[in-house]
Amino acid sequence: MNLITEDSPLILVADDDKVTRACLRQAMEQEGYRVIEANDGESCLATFTRTQPDVVLLDAVMPIMDGFTCCNKLKDLDPEQRTPILMITALEDAESVNHAFESGAVDFVTKPIHWAVLYQRVRRLIKQVRLYAELERANQELKRLATSDGLTQVANRRHFDEYLDQEWQRSQREQAPLSLLLCDIDFFKPFNDTYGHQSGDECLQKIAALLQEAAKRSLDLAARYGGEEFAIILPNTDLEGAEQVAQDIQTNLQDLAIPHRKSQVGEIVTISMGVATTIPVPFIAPRMLIEAADRALYQAKDSGRNCYRTFQLP
Repeated sequence: MNLITEDSPLILVADDDKVTRACLRQAMEQEGYRVIEANDGESCLATFTRTQPDVVLLDAVMPIMDGFTCCNKLKDLDPEQRTPILMITALEDAESVNHAFESGAVDFVTKPIHWAVLYQRVRRLIKQVRLYAELERANQELKRLATSDGLTQVANRRHFDEYLDQEWQRSQREQAPLSLLLCDIDFFKPFNDTYGHQSGDECLQKIAALLQEAAKRSLDLAARYGGEEFAIILPNTDLEGAEQVAQDIQTNLQDLAIPHRKSQVGEIVTISMGVATTIPVPFIAPRMLIEAADRALYQAKDSGRNCYRTFQLP
């Protein structure tokens, strides 16, 4: 018997016959798979939802809910069909085989079970599941790389633009407030000139991490806007809420205390921020919110830096 671990593939066996379930369990466990059982269609659906198995071995002929109906319902629970279903049936006619595939099964074996065939088909399905999972992870990583800034790991400008447009449309539909923070590191060029570009990169990474932490909710987005400029999109946030985020950023940055002896506003790294808020309407474009935040940012710089200023669009 192969060693079974917590990482071993999980097989859901659904069959109303206790002896068949026991035989299938023994056969699958000998292959090194974990096994969980269901004795009818309803318990199969409940167990599937609770455990998310790698493969389902499903009997076609069961009382109350037959395997074809159960298979259809499993397909509804798993619309992307990440979990393959192998139908086990004593019905060998073409109509029943077609019915099995139309219901969502990806393969079948007939009763009495030819065990060597079952082993081979389950192995193939497990391999497909693993390959699909690897492909999905690779796609997620490619998506992350395409939408993240390589240095700071927060969202890049492209993602910022797409997300702002998305949230603008949603906020317009829901008539909800949308806020934007534009942040600029004060006297960053003198910092680079004094401490070197590696220290400059580390400074950008620390600021990005601090802003990422300030974007606490799942809807909030921290992004590198360009160079030493960052932005935070705050959906469903009014001006008061956005100001609170800005104040938290200032407090946390003060506590971080990154040395900057060439700064003209103290001995540590500081940032200036522009805060803008609006409830989007059809005749205003998202760039208007950016321009408002940018105007507030320049007001903060004109006011001596290391502060924030606000602008509320009508």
